[in-house]
Amino acid sequence: MKKFLPLLILAISSASIIKAQQQLYRTKAQQLVMTNEDSLQAGVSSNKTVISGYGSAFYQRDFNSQLSTVTLERAVLFVGHQFSDKISFFSELEIENAKIAAGESGTGEIAMEQAFLKFNLNPRQYIVAGLFVPRIGILNENHLPLNFNGVERPLVETFIIPATWRELGVGFYGTANRLPLNYSVALMNGLNSANFEHGSGIREGRAEGSSALANNLAITAALQYFWKDFKFQVAGYMGGTVGLSPHGADSLGLNGGAFGTPLYLGEADLQYASKGFSFKILGSYIYYPDAGKVNAAYSNNIGESMYGAYAELGYDWLHAKSAKAQLVTFARAEFLDMNATVPAPPKGIYDGTEKQTHVIAGIGYLPIPNVVIKLDVRLLHTGPQNPDLVVNPGPSAVPYKQNNQFLNIGVGYSF
Repeated sequence: MKKFLPLLILAISSASIIKAQQQLYRTKAQQLVMTNEDSLQAGVSSNKTVISGYGSAFYQRDFNSQLSTVTLERAVLFVGHQFSDKISFFSELEIENAKIAAGESGTGEIAMEQAFLKFNLNPRQYIVAGLFVPRIGILNENHLPLNFNGVERPLVETFIIPATWRELGVGFYGTANRLPLNYSVALMNGLNSANFEHGSGIREGRAEGSSALANNLAITAALQYFWKDFKFQVAGYMGGTVGLSPHGADSLGLNGGAFGTPLYLGEADLQYASKGFSFKILGSYIYYPDAGKVNAAYSNNIGESMYGAYAELGYDWLHAKSAKAQLVTFARAEFLDMNATVPAPPKGIYDGTEKQTHVIAGIGYLPIPNVVIKLDVRLLHTGPQNPDLVVNPGPSAVPYKQNNQFLNIGVGYSF
């Protein structure tokens, strides 16, 4: 009997974790769609080679500019392969905005969203190596258009925590033996501060697997805990932002090395789903102590600290009537400031337009779990424009408006 006791404990603990996850994720109001990729990830796919994918398209009306646009936002093709019970390969190729035109900038993009090998160590632990998305925030690992409310991805998880933040590295993932607890830790290339842009936070500093500077590194870790219909997560990131040679870094007055000119990011979130109701809350904070040095070197006017938070409430009106269809109404409030604190002039200039409040309300209809039709309205309020940042305005430039409204209509799919 004693030799079977460890197996019995493992079976009971695994069952409790699965039950907790099912309580959260199989609730229709916040259902994570099972795709062919998920089947391969879970090790239950009946095929060695798997094809999967997702995509979205949307229409947007900007009422201040009186301009409407429509675009095939993204189409993603997933190809995976199971070499053995222990080793699998995962890849996603993404096309944004439908096409890439030679000689034109600001149009579309073709990029690998992930390309990594997964090594199963045992039923509770595995390692990934290659281009992958670390566990930071809610959206990064669950970014299918069916898994979030609203046509647009949450703004906090676009600019404070860059959405689909993939880098090259190695990650270790596991599940606790006796608790409904998931954990992860990863080592990857760091960000490139030369590409930070005023107005988009740290987003443009990602290398995304393209000739990444690897003199600087980053460490990220996360904990997820399940309790009844709740899921709690905390995650952190620390990484160097200067990947130059020692001579190159010194010439710009920056600190190079693995964790030189460091950036720190912390995140915590909570999710709840039960009986048609769903609730999410997330907060994130970035601390960049050497922003003044970076601004002096690259003139990108990045803040020393940034923050963002949002809360969302949703309800599925069909949760008691249909096994597959969903009709979700939701409201979300987002608050972010990409220059909460700035270095003293001339190394930093405060921009009130980067302090923003977004209120989004809308509806999503899923006739089946893999297809969604969405509509929402977003109300935007910002701080005042700083005239010191307005250089050579055009003759037809109109006064800046701190309030704006957007109408969004979109469709999405996954398989």
